Amino acid sequence: MSNYEKYRDLKIEVADKVATVTLNRPQARNAIDQRLIRELRTIWDDLADDMAVNAVVVTGSGDFFSVGGDVKAMSERPGGDVLEEGEVHDPMISRRLVNRLLELDKPIVCAINGDCIGLAATIALLCDVTVMSDAARIGDTHVSRVGLVAGDGGTVIWPLLVGVSKAKEFLMRGTLLKGPEAERIGLVNHCVAKGEVLAKAREIATELANGPTWAIRWTKLSINQIVKERVNHLLEASMALEQVTFETADHKEATLSFKEKRKPRFGQAG
Repeated sequence: MSNYEKYRDLKIEVADKVATVTLNRPQARNAIDQRLIRELRTIWDDLADDMAVNAVVVTGSGDFFSVGGDVKAMSERPGGDVLEEGEVHDPMISRRLVNRLLELDKPIVCAINGDCIGLAATIALLCDVTVMSDAARIGDTHVSRVGLVAGDGGTVIWPLLVGVSKAKEFLMRGTLLKGPEAERIGLVNHCVAKGEVLAKAREIATELANGPTWAIRWTKLSINQIVKERVNHLLEASMALEQVTFETADHKEATLSFKEKRKPRFGQAG
């Protein structure tokens, strides 16, 4: 367990061959800041090395799974500043996170206990099985909320799950889908009552943890080659375009309006 002691914003508990990884910034609605993105990048390697773990459950503390990237931190960056190494939208960090999550051979069940937005939605949807609360919402609001391309994986996983046409609309409009609708269209696997999410996720994870280990792991890795092919084709280009949108007037207006607690006025040139 010593490998897990270094984590501050992730809580890791291991029992009965299942590791439960909890995003643990409830005071910030589990928003993903610089430290949490680093921890989310490295946790998969530590789980891979833990011989006591055969399956993983990922969830959020409190009433939220995660509201995604920390917009407050974005709004406090001076205009035009270059991203520092390790910031949430550092393309190398995002790429490593996506690849390491996909390459963990142990099955990952995501318990979406509350709202799951932006980068958090990408992380959830890249997991192997998703269990969502009927009261939760899921969506990628990079475009609508902060004026950025959905470049850290949203353009990869959404079309694979719901098709190109729906993915374009949902990402461009920043649509937030409730659990029942997300299950109906195949975005998530299961929708259950809010109080049953973690229990259902652990039930599935326990079944997988006690199943035929190598058949389960290699089936996961085989299917994930489809996702990795899309990652190789799309992720670098979409992340590069996301970096460009950091310099647009729309992004600056989005972060300013967030800071000033008002509705953004998009459509400016520049």
